[in-house]
Amino acid sequence: MSTRKAIFITGGGSGIGRAIAEYFGGRGWFVGLGDIDAAGMQETQARIGNGFTFAHRFDVRDRVAWDTALDAFAMASGGRIDVLANNAGIPLGGTLDTNTTEEIERCLDINLKGVLFGAQAALPHLKKTAPGSCLLNTASAAGIYGTGGASVYSATKFGVRAVTEALDAEWAEYGINVRDLMPGFIDTPLIDKTPNQGSNESIRSRVLEGGLEITPPLAVAQAAWDAVHGDKLHTLVGKTAHRAAFASRWMPGRMRKMARASKRPLGN
Repeated sequence: MSTRKAIFITGGGSGIGRAIAEYFGGRGWFVGLGDIDAAGMQETQARIGNGFTFAHRFDVRDRVAWDTALDAFAMASGGRIDVLANNAGIPLGGTLDTNTTEEIERCLDINLKGVLFGAQAALPHLKKTAPGSCLLNTASAAGIYGTGGASVYSATKFGVRAVTEALDAEWAEYGINVRDLMPGFIDTPLIDKTPNQGSNESIRSRVLEGGLEITPPLAVAQAAWDAVHGDKLHTLVGKTAHRAAFASRWMPGRMRKMARASKRPLGN
């Protein structure tokens, strides 16, 4: 088995996934990328530029494709996977009555089923590099308190948080660490998309209109490094996430009023 540590990152073709890839790659790790965007992954590889990268195009909704991707990466990395970053995800905003069946199913399948499938596929690989190997899930500030105007997205991110907590218990006996990141609004291509098919206003516009901050991807990458090497189960990233966590715990009544007043998404 190689001595160079290895991380496989879904959604590695852009945004948070790319930032995590660059951060770990810059610290000597072998970096594997999974995405449906082949061109994006090639750009990420070029930005890392150290020769220790691997890219595999696949859809996280496909359980069999997960096994193929991780087996191929393990072979390329010298037989090891130390971290799986379950990062691939899509936004979905709008009130529930305006979300189409297709939108709801796609968001659930990518954001939640994709994370579960990734965990299943990664387990045998992470057992080999335990103790100290890690499953790192990308949750969201929208997994702290349900967000009006983003009910489906919030449900998926609450689900990711629950998966993290459940697997932290299940996998403790193997010496595998399970962690998640809970970012607020991050400056990635996702934030420039419209929240749903029926909208022509970008998420970024709504965030700025609401007076909320947009956090640079580097902050999430640094948080990912700290999460992998630390002992926090949930890592909050950005002021929005910290405010939501504080208010939901210590001022639930105020949080409820704020949520009713804003109806704006809190997630990354």
